Amino acid sequence: MRRRNVDMPELPDIEVYLKSLRDRIEGQALVRVRLKNPFLLRTAVPTIDSVAGRRVVNLRRIGKRIVIGLDGDLFLVVHLMIAGRLHWRDADTSREPRNTLAVFEFDNCHLYLTEAGSKRRASLHLIEGEQALRALDPGGLDVMSMNEPTFARTLRARNHTLKRALTDPHIFSGIGNAYSDEILHAAKLSPLALTSKLSDADAAALFAATRTTLAAWIARLDEQRHGKFPEKVTAFHEAMAVHGRYGKPCPVCGAPVQRIVYADNETNYCARCQTGGRILADRAMSRLLHDDWPRNIDELG
Repeated sequence: MRRRNVDMPELPDIEVYLKSLRDRIEGQALVRVRLKNPFLLRTAVPTIDSVAGRRVVNLRRIGKRIVIGLDGDLFLVVHLMIAGRLHWRDADTSREPRNTLAVFEFDNCHLYLTEAGSKRRASLHLIEGEQALRALDPGGLDVMSMNEPTFARTLRARNHTLKRALTDPHIFSGIGNAYSDEILHAAKLSPLALTSKLSDADAAALFAATRTTLAAWIARLDEQRHGKFPEKVTAFHEAMAVHGRYGKPCPVCGAPVQRIVYADNETNYCARCQTGGRILADRAMSRLLHDDWPRNIDELG
């Protein structure tokens, strides 16, 4: 079974995009937005032409969305989804990136929004007013700006698996499939552990792992770009402990990384570090293998 590379940019990736954009376009006038695919724009009012000449006054993140604030209380909201990416080019560059959906033109440079593949999931909204902007917010709380008691209380408010709780945009903001795997590995917790049964010590460990993991990856990704615009944003990094590393050795204990496949996603984890050696049942494979399904990491040899 092939690894499923379907993860979208998450909080660390979006934060590095934002830092790069602040350095380049904050305070600059947006000449115009040129749509190459009209279906990208999901709003009709205000019209996209109304952004012409307006200055960028702030940039922020709502979940996994990038918000470009313009003077006049207008907001361009970009959701990259799975395959959307941003690219930065000088205005005199003749060749634009492949699969360009929109071009944000500034005096000397252009920001390109592209989307690989045939499915068009990325979106652009033009919103007027903070109240309308808040309507796009799924409501998840920002782990980087909350304290431990708030985190624990939010985590336990609904009974979910830890994997689902971390990735639910209505609970926490900006965490997805990739970084939740890394967070749970750092916390030494099973992705299928239930929030209602989490001890205070485990909740504290998860809080610390969440903050530390996200901050470390923001710093790492920012350093890797060497001051340039991040052009190779991906959900998979060789330096990750478990995500996208099925079958490879865990960097902590050396046991092969395991996975649970569901729909178009997979969860990666280390059985020895996170589940006391127990291999979690993958629905598709366990149905196929029945009694031959290994129950413990040591059964894999």
